[in-house]
Amino acid sequence: MRHLLAAYDLSTDKLYGHVKTKKGRSEFLAFLRYVRSLHPPQVRIAIVLDNFSPHLSTKKDTRVGDRARANNVELAYSPHYASWLNRIEAQFTALRYFCLDGTDHQSHEALAFLIRRYIAWRNRNAQNKALRELVKRANVA
Repeated sequence: MRHLLAAYDLSTDKLYGHVKTKKGRSEFLAFLRYVRSLHPPQVRIAIVLDNFSPHLSTKKDTRVGDRARANNVELAYSPHYASWLNRIEAQFTALRYFCLDGTDHQSHEALAFLIRRYIAWRNRNAQNKALRELVKRANVA
């Protein structure tokens, strides 16, 4: 099984993603370090998250919240059952449409390669008419 850890930068209209074999707190923290590295440390960034357990800061394991506070990052959690409020969801709709629908991959590695290729294409072609229309429809739905 593979998991996509992804971030969508609203200011640059760029999608970032890492395909991992696990989607636990350690992998999430490593991805947060990557996202933080995309901007100068003095620039405060806000990250909208769903309520998936590795995203949460708990009394037992506060690494996510501690890391955010120490690195000028604000974490904003979407309400339960309201993932549509997170602007990255429309980007996932486009990824499924352009990259995954109707495909059958020989391996997890082949799928991960295709996803990485899609993200690179998407960032080079962010103004593609079909992509814009699909994202617009997904944002309204």
